[in-house]
Amino acid sequence: MIEELRERFNKSFTSDKYERFIRDIEEYAGSKVLFRIAETPVFIPSELRDKLMQAGRDVIDVVMRPDIKELTERSIPNEIRVPGENAHTNFLCVDFAICKDEKGEFEPQLIEFQGFTSLFGWQADVAKMFKRHYEIPDHLDFYIDVDGHEAYVDLLRRAILNGEDPAEVITLEIRPEEQKTNIDFAIIEKWLDIRTVCLSKVWAEGDKLYYERDGVKTRVKRIYNRVIFDELHTVKDFEPGIDLTQPYEVSWAGHPNWFLRLSKFTMPYIDSPYVPACEFLSDFDHASADLSKYVLKPLFSFSGQGVIFDVTQSDIDAIPEDRRKDFIVQKKVEYALALQSPTGPVKVEVRLLYIWPDEDEQPTLAANLTRLSKGAMIGVRYNENQDWVGGTVSFMEK
Repeated sequence: MIEELRERFNKSFTSDKYERFIRDIEEYAGSKVLFRIAETPVFIPSELRDKLMQAGRDVIDVVMRPDIKELTERSIPNEIRVPGENAHTNFLCVDFAICKDEKGEFEPQLIEFQGFTSLFGWQADVAKMFKRHYEIPDHLDFYIDVDGHEAYVDLLRRAILNGEDPAEVITLEIRPEEQKTNIDFAIIEKWLDIRTVCLSKVWAEGDKLYYERDGVKTRVKRIYNRVIFDELHTVKDFEPGIDLTQPYEVSWAGHPNWFLRLSKFTMPYIDSPYVPACEFLSDFDHASADLSKYVLKPLFSFSGQGVIFDVTQSDIDAIPEDRRKDFIVQKKVEYALALQSPTGPVKVEVRLLYIWPDEDEQPTLAANLTRLSKGAMIGVRYNENQDWVGGTVSFMEK
């Protein structure tokens, strides 16, 4: 989006340089990349950066409401409610499509947000590798409200460890070796010396949890959570070692309840020019609305499952009245063709990454994750056999 830098980057790009860049990432992490990394970062000018920062603040205003737990209580089905919830989320991911306003200027529009962990390790690593392999000007930065890499890792350490011995803190996931994001687990382990453990390999003795570390039975006192119940309930031939809904003597970095509280469920409560109109279906005047301008989303499904993009009256009629409170309707947004690649224009989505240690009064906007797409939507299955798409980072003017 900074035209001069875009032209310079595109002219200097070579396939060999990109392949060396990927090899360097994998060698540092000691793990293969199982998802596509885009050929380029995004260069964001100060005007758009300021809009992104304001859009993020508008979301945080709702997240920090004193009644946020009361407001979102219905978002947690009783059968998956997890004890030991902390006062606030430790992580927040806020996704914005880069669009154009009526003046033709770039602006963010909220797509979704989650009180959940993201690729906090890999993002910093890939930003470092872009700076190593390409000429990224010093007046642009990947980090936002933290002063460089060491401060970023320290913030992450406080949020994940919370003063506990790293040997007694684990990253918890379902079959982590099969997850496409496992390179992130490897980087977090490298930084913090915490192990990534499958949910099937943790066991309880009374209300205490244990795992095996280097052949030694080891207590689990804190969990850096990557488990999503939606996946846990659909994965085949998997036996969890513990029941997460039981009251164990353990604390959480990324408590599962916040994944549900801060999600699609909370979007109707945000008032911002950077948030498309959004209502619970039970409150939506569908009889007089132009349904072609809206997306219909079930609250309790994830990864795009059950979303209807071309909504018809029959879609709404098929949902019983007493279940319409479990759906939202959101005004469609139109992604701008914001980045010019050598092989065509590209859509951009920027995820703001917030870290919120237990003792901090408010979350810190630490960094970003950025995704590029040439398909109808952001995501791997919409960009098969494409180049200059995939995961990347934005470098923003300071």
